[in-house]
Amino acid sequence: MTMRQYLRHPSDVPLAYHLGEVVTDRNHYLRNIGAGGLCFASRIAIAPGAHIYIEIPIAEPVFKADGVVVWCEPAEEYFEVGVRFDGVDTEYGLRMVEQVCQIEHYRHEIFKSEGRVLGSEEAALEWIQKYAARFPQ
Repeated sequence: MTMRQYLRHPSDVPLAYHLGEVVTDRNHYLRNIGAGGLCFASRIAIAPGAHIYIEIPIAEPVFKADGVVVWCEPAEEYFEVGVRFDGVDTEYGLRMVEQVCQIEHYRHEIFKSEGRVLGSEEAALEWIQKYAARFPQ
């Protein structure tokens, strides 16, 4: 068993994916992000080896990447799908991971400090307005 080189970052961010000509809605959710890929919840099983195109609309520009499904496992009422990215710029990918973590942290802090419950998209919009300009390039 190999240890991960980077920590996985939990999140609950909507995403859409394409399998060939099949385009899904944005009712799928990112579960976590690790070095070189991600895991998301899907209503359908997706065969390992399938080519997949992912969009995560939490920031501009929208994160878009081609990848390959490396595993798919049943979990409660959905499937967890692991995807490895092909040809994604590492620096951009790491920036995306950090932004997702910052947004999720912001969402939880707003709940603790103000009692407001923000969805992922609402939290992303607020975080971007308040902090994106100061986020390291």
